[in-house]
Amino acid sequence: MKINDLLVALAILCCAVPVMAQEPAQAQQQVSTGRLEFFPQFKSQYVEARNITVWLPDGYVAGEPCDVLYMHDGQMLFDATTTWNKQEWQVDEVMGRLIAEGRIRRCIVVGVDNTRNRLNDYFPTKCYEYVPEALRADVDLSVYKGDEYLRFLVEEVKPFIDRRYKPLTSCEHTFVMGSSMGGLISMYALCEYPQVFGGAVCMSTHSSMQFYDAKFNSEAWAVGFRNYVKTKLPAANTRLIYMDRGDVELDGTYGTSQYSLDKMVIGLGWDSDHFESLIFEGHQHNELCWAQRLDWPLTFMLRP
Repeated sequence: MKINDLLVALAILCCAVPVMAQEPAQAQQQVSTGRLEFFPQFKSQYVEARNITVWLPDGYVAGEPCDVLYMHDGQMLFDATTTWNKQEWQVDEVMGRLIAEGRIRRCIVVGVDNTRNRLNDYFPTKCYEYVPEALRADVDLSVYKGDEYLRFLVEEVKPFIDRRYKPLTSCEHTFVMGSSMGGLISMYALCEYPQVFGGAVCMSTHSSMQFYDAKFNSEAWAVGFRNYVKTKLPAANTRLIYMDRGDVELDGTYGTSQYSLDKMVIGLGWDSDHFESLIFEGHQHNELCWAQRLDWPLTFMLRP
C-alpha cells in the first residue's frame, strides 16, 4: 500500500468510532421508491454540522453488496415539497426505476446537505497553487473549505456509512456526484482521493468559476482549476468521469471553459468508456433539468 493510501486508511479508522452512536430520526423528505434514513445535524470536526439523508433501495438489508453514491446538496434530492424552489433531482424515482430495469447496479445514495457556506465548502482549495500569485494576492483563501469538506466526507461520513450499512467499500464501488459548485468539488474529490472514489459525476459544472467578488479573477482561476486537474487527475481510464451542461442561461456560459476542460482530459488519453461530456439542448441550471437527464450519469457510472 502506498504511504498516502495508508495515511488515509488510518485517518478513516481513527474517525470511525465517534460517529457510530448516531441513530436515524424521522426523515424530512418522502420518497416513492426505497426508503430513507435521516441523520440530523451530523457533527464534524472539520465543517459545520449538517443533515445527512440515506436512500436505501427497495428490500435493502445491511451487508447487501451495494455500491454507494455520495451526493452534495442532499436536501434537494428526493422531495420537492421540502425544497426552497419546489424542485428535486427525483433520485428515488430514477434510481428505483433503473435498478428495477436492471440498467444499473444496486446502490445506496448518501445525500449530504449544503449549508450557508455552500460556495466555500465546495471550492477546490488547492487550485490556488495554479493561479499566478499576483491574481490571488487579494483573495482570502482561508474562507475556502473544500479540503475540510472532503475530509468530512472521507474521514467521518464514509466510515459511518460503511460501518452502519456494510456496503461494498472499495473505490470501484464508491462514487461522488454534484452539480454546479457540486460538480467542481466532485472532480476535486476524484483528484484528491482517487483511492476512495472510483468515479465523479459533475453536472452543469461551474467551470467558469465566475463569482461575485470583484477581486476574484475568474478566468485565471478557471485556468488554474484546469491545470490542477491536469496535474492531479488519476491515470487515464483508471476511473470514471461524467460531465455535462445545458446550453441556456447560466449553463450557456460554461461552453468555453467546459470545452477547454474536455479537451485537456481527452488529451491526457481518457477514452469514451471512462470519460463522457455531454451537452443537453434547452437545459437550464436547475433541478428539473438535472432530473430529466439523471439516467445518463447513473447508467454511465453504475453499469452492470
